[in-house]
Amino acid sequence: MLILNCGGTFNKRYNPIDGTLEVPYDNETIEKILSSCEYEFALAGVIYKDSLEMDFGDRKMLAQIILESDEDTFVLVHGTDTMDVTAQFLDEVLKEKKVILTGAMRPFEIDAIEASFNLGMACGFARAVNESGVYICMNGYTVTWDKMAKNKKQGKFELVR
Repeated sequence: MLILNCGGTFNKRYNPIDGTLEVPYDNETIEKILSSCEYEFALAGVIYKDSLEMDFGDRKMLAQIILESDEDTFVLVHGTDTMDVTAQFLDEVLKEKKVILTGAMRPFEIDAIEASFNLGMACGFARAVNESGVYICMNGYTVTWDKMAKNKKQGKFELVR
């Protein structure tokens, strides 16, 4: 299994100089969470962006990394605003890989529990399920990407039929 860090709110940290939340160019947040695990996870940073800034080129690069990898299982830490767009794109181009996208509605720096829970659940699901496909893991659910949507009015992910 390979965890790919794409950035997003999950990773955002407060910049005390200009007062903004920014996506840093590092894997510090995920490394902190994984440091409590006995299992050794492989981790690579690939795109350090808010998902609203991601474009087709970013998604194409992400798919290429997955296609060229010897791994068959991936957990993507991704921003929540366009998680569904990336999931749909990956579902169209990946057939023999298992990809679980997860993220957080609040930065780990502000709420360590949500981010840690979502990443842990995504990793557990990735290790337990054998079927290839593209999944979203948020708010206690892990389902195929087309059965989960972000409710932007309520600020949470929910199941759709």
